[in-house]
This record gives sequence, structure tokens and C-alpha cells, in this order.
Amino acid sequence: MIVKRGSVVSHAMAQQWGTGKVVEVDDVRATIRFNDGMVRKIISSHFDDLKPADPASYHPPAKAQKGREKVQAAGSGAKSPRSKTPRAKTSRAKATRTKKAAAGATAQ
Repeated sequence: MIVKRGSVVSHAMAQQWGTGKVVEVDDVRATIRFNDGMVRKIISSHFDDLKPADPASYHPPAKAQKGREKVQAAGSGAKSPRSKTPRAKTSRAKATRTKKAAAGATAQ
């Protein structure tokens, strides 16, 4: 299949993604926004897996995110986003003072 920007496609090996709209194409990959809300990058060697779909079957996600979008490389499973664990804030100077105090207490 010839993949062009604006084309509505489905992936033959991943029907669960629904239909998608091609938002960017270059020589190496196509970026496609699928009905499930994910943006996936399909490498050009897999363009044969893309099939034309009825434009009426494409429904963009209800709430489009601005800025960072959910992007997933084709073939990788859905991954949960990493959450940062809050860390206690300690300064390097405080840690050094604590070590010196501990060393002084053992020397006496």
C-alpha cells in the first residue's frame, strides 16, 4: 500500500488498534494516530500490513493531548507510564557533616 499523509488505514496484524489516520510519513516510517488514542510509528518494511480503511470508521480520540502525546512503537506492548517516587531532599554538605560527626564519635 502507498502510505500518504491523511490516509485512513488499519493494521492487518493489530485489529484491536482500530483505524488510524496517517499524520506523518517519511522514507523510514509512518506516524499514525489510531482510534485507541495511541500514536504509533510503523516502519516502512511493514507498510504492507497497512490496509485502506473507510474514512468514516476513523474517530479521533475524544480528548486530544497537546504537547507530549502517547507514542508507542509498533510491536511493543502497552506499557504503563513510569511514576517518579518522591525522594527525601538532603544536601551533600549535610551528608558530609553527618559522616564526619559519626567518624568523630567513634574516634573518642
